[in-house]
Amino acid sequence: MGIPKLNLPTSLTLSRIVIIPFFIIIMPGHPILATIIFLLAAVTDFLDGYLARLYGQVTTFGTILDPIADKFLVISALILLVDIGTLSAWIAIIIIVREFFVTALRVVALARNIVIKAEIGGKIKTATQITAIIFLMLKDSLAFVDLYDTGMLLIIISMLLAVISAVQYTINFWREV
Repeated sequence: MGIPKLNLPTSLTLSRIVIIPFFIIIMPGHPILATIIFLLAAVTDFLDGYLARLYGQVTTFGTILDPIADKFLVISALILLVDIGTLSAWIAIIIIVREFFVTALRVVALARNIVIKAEIGGKIKTATQITAIIFLMLKDSLAFVDLYDTGMLLIIISMLLAVISAVQYTINFWREV
């Protein structure tokens, strides 16, 4: 099979994975810095796919690695939010189970040479989830602004969108397989 060729989009995806330990270490004591790191990682999520399509550098390795890197980042943030008492475990569990479930569907489909593309519902879920995580990380770190309630509303919306998009992925999976 050989070693996958590294291009800029794949390097951005790998950078998202490399950033995660720094994010985990920094978050408990420095939520603003951790939020900046998380936001940079989230931007690489947009950029890697955009650049891969723009420059025709879409690879099987990148197609597999990108959603895994996304899941690592989001799951790390959710676990940290539970650990510091900002988020209820049941919300994090529902979102995390959905992430594993959809990733498993996509891997099974890829094993059969079927690519299940990201649905608009999944993209909206991701944007809502990232915004919610940022708000919850910053909850009371900014002077005179409490982002907790808005972050909780957004995380609940993203949890509902996660369940809905999991149903969409399941339907698309069975249609394709």
